[in-house]
Amino acid sequence: MTTQARRVAVATTLVGLVAFIVIALVRVPWYSMMGGGVDAPGESDVFTPDQLAAMLGYSSDARMWSRLGLAVSLLVACLLGFTPVGRWLMARLRGPWWLRTVVGVLLLESVGSLVTLPFSIALRQRQLDAGLSRQAWSGFAADRLTSLGVTVVVTSLGVVALTACVRRWRRVWPAVAGVGLGMLVLLGSFVYPVLVEPLFNSFTPLPDGDLRTRVLALADAEGVTVDDVLVADASRRTTTLNAYVSGFGSTRRVVLYDNLVNDEPEDAVLSVVAHELGHAKYDDVLTGSLLGGAGALVAVGLLGVVVRRRDLGETSAVPLLLALVAVGSFLAMPVQNTISRQIETRADVTALNTTQDAGAFETLQEQLAISSLSDPTPAAWSQLWFGSHPTVLRRLALATTTECRSGRSQPALRTCRTSL
Repeated sequence: MTTQARRVAVATTLVGLVAFIVIALVRVPWYSMMGGGVDAPGESDVFTPDQLAAMLGYSSDARMWSRLGLAVSLLVACLLGFTPVGRWLMARLRGPWWLRTVVGVLLLESVGSLVTLPFSIALRQRQLDAGLSRQAWSGFAADRLTSLGVTVVVTSLGVVALTACVRRWRRVWPAVAGVGLGMLVLLGSFVYPVLVEPLFNSFTPLPDGDLRTRVLALADAEGVTVDDVLVADASRRTTTLNAYVSGFGSTRRVVLYDNLVNDEPEDAVLSVVAHELGHAKYDDVLTGSLLGGAGALVAVGLLGVVVRRRDLGETSAVPLLLALVAVGSFLAMPVQNTISRQIETRADVTALNTTQDAGAFETLQEQLAISSLSDPTPAAWSQLWFGSHPTVLRRLALATTTECRSGRSQPALRTCRTSL
């Protein structure tokens, strides 16, 4: 690599890092939501012994299978990327460089999917045994193939774009590729709701009625413009209750699982909706996309520092690129999930302040934990690395804290425990 290209790579890394820090400081709520420490309830104060046994038993097995799969996928990615094996596979391919790149991504991602398939099957069987899934094995296979296809398309676009920049701009490729991939991240988040989500679920508007009227009233109270609230046919796949917001701008949508709408009390559904509207109010999807774009700038800059340009311009570098992405994504998980937990907490606070119904929030959080058999007290290191949401006990503590601080007299499931 020329001295100029290395300088551009270093500058790209620094610009991306500064952008990431500024975005995180400005758009992520780092202040304490509770105004101080919180004394969370004990798990035995919230769940029955039978519920705890089921939750801890399943979550322990789920962690084992998912993390074994993660470890094996990282090992295989490193084997293919950091040894001659991957280069040997790529050398067997024929055709123009861009076609070899796409075929190489397909081959390598397929290998990764196959080696982790036994762990996914074991986890899937455990979900069936626990009653968390009702999907047929044929549906499971179809979802796996669809996910693989989406991964191959997205990864191929990124790798082809990066390689094209390396081949076209010898001295400034880190800056051009970094900006280009950052824009692809933003574009991907924008089109995801309309291009990818329909591959996995069907969506229908929330029917007219009291619930829809109250949902739109919540949106008005939070100052959020909502064109529609959609219901996904998730019950054909899972018994877990959920809702989410995706997209931003004209593609932003609030989606509720159909089993949440059909099986839960209206007040609980409204608590979920208020939480998701909180994400929409603060444009949290856009925040994540901006952080992802800045992260792409950092990643490309670092790539330009540690890998020679002439290597990156060849299709033989595809296994190395995928290995570096896999390792980098794993190492970035604590930062990503710490930011996610802060954003999720703000959405919880928004829901509590909007609905003024801590009791419904508490009931909902308990039901969500029970329906998904999640671990109420994961190890601290596990929560730091893998926890994208606050634990259920922290969320319950938030509800009681919010109620105590507001002075409301409505009934709650637990007494107020705070150390403010």
